[in-house]
Amino acid sequence: MTQLRRDDGFGGDGDAAYEALIEAHRGLDDAASGALNAHLVLLLANHVGDLSILRAAICAARAGLSASTGPEPDRSPK
Repeated sequence: MTQLRRDDGFGGDGDAAYEALIEAHRGLDDAASGALNAHLVLLLANHVGDLSILRAAICAARAGLSASTGPEPDRSPK
């Protein structure tokens, strides 16, 4: 099984990759920016083409989101 890559996949050029992502959103409203992100995620997921890697990336992204936004609210029925 291939593992989710965690090293610098841009060979030290990560800042340029980040800048390209930021620049792609320049001038877009929130809806268009969200649509761009959705299209980009689907294109890159298709490019990866490995469901186990995609699942690992989803888990890592959600874990990172939880860490940066605090605990999720309790949505269990009362």
